Amino acid sequence: MAAHRKPRHSPLGGNTARTAATLALAGAATATAFDGTGHAEPQLAPSEVKAKVDKLYEEAEVATEKYNGAKEKADTAQRRLASLQDEAARRKNRLDSARDSLGSIAAAQYRSGGLAPALQLALSDDPDQFLAGTAFAERAGDRQSVAVARVRKQLREIERLRGAARVELASLRSRQAELKQNKETITEKLGAARQLMDRLPPPERARVTADDGASSHASRADLGDGRTALPAAAPGSRAAAAVAYAYQKLGSPYVWGATGPHAFDCSGLIQAAYRSAGVSLPRTTYAQIGAGQRVSRSQLLPGDLVFFYSGISHVGIYVGNGQMIHAPNSSAPVRLAPIDQMPFAGATRVA
Repeated sequence: MAAHRKPRHSPLGGNTARTAATLALAGAATATAFDGTGHAEPQLAPSEVKAKVDKLYEEAEVATEKYNGAKEKADTAQRRLASLQDEAARRKNRLDSARDSLGSIAAAQYRSGGLAPALQLALSDDPDQFLAGTAFAERAGDRQSVAVARVRKQLREIERLRGAARVELASLRSRQAELKQNKETITEKLGAARQLMDRLPPPERARVTADDGASSHASRADLGDGRTALPAAAPGSRAAAAVAYAYQKLGSPYVWGATGPHAFDCSGLIQAAYRSAGVSLPRTTYAQIGAGQRVSRSQLLPGDLVFFYSGISHVGIYVGNGQMIHAPNSSAPVRLAPIDQMPFAGATRVA
């Protein structure tokens, strides 16, 4: 009978079944790994790490210059807002004085037996109601009419200032949001660059960050044949002063958003160098390239500003002999470097 049939044996024994299950799980894990979850990245060669790190630093510098531009606009909006608020407060004080004068007139009229409609309206706690009255001044005497007109003008001016302040506040909040976004981008790019560098053994890391032999403390340019050259003479006193300032800052740390005197980003160093020479330059690389006379690479003189990358996201100050001083990125301090180290985008002479 069916109840007494012997159970059919599985073609796989106990050990064999367990082995098959293990292999199946391993295969699933392998497939999952190749799908991207839990899959370790292959070991990159130092040259590949350097290429990726350089790209991340370039992207971070683009975000830094956007941050600098947004911060400059936010600071301007903040100053305008404060100025408008101060002016509104001054106007309010004048309004209070004018209304006090009307109060004196009102008191005199009250003692003489009445209060003119114009004064009732001018002393109202509702400015909108006050401004809505168009015929009140005609029913007041000359002295009252002048005083009421003064109050009316002050109220209108205060409302104009408050409207302008609301516009500046909206602008400020927009710039602050832009600052926050750019700051997050900078932090993300620099963090990714650090993670890549940390994967390299210390000797390889040092070789990658050597920046093609650029020196952070050199005060002379290496000519490559054992000789050194003193900094070339700048064409004018202001350019010479800017170059001298840049040499004094060799070895200073790179800090994005910094304009000195102890730390710099690339455009911050340029702005500080020329500020020391009495020349005011814009804050960002995008604006600095248009701040003077454009010159070709073959016409470069010490003190000229040299720009790099298609997006004009990096700048240095040319010091002669094919060299510049620049603030490279967060992995290196202010240093002397050859201008052919990065894709050349243009040059400007500002002094």
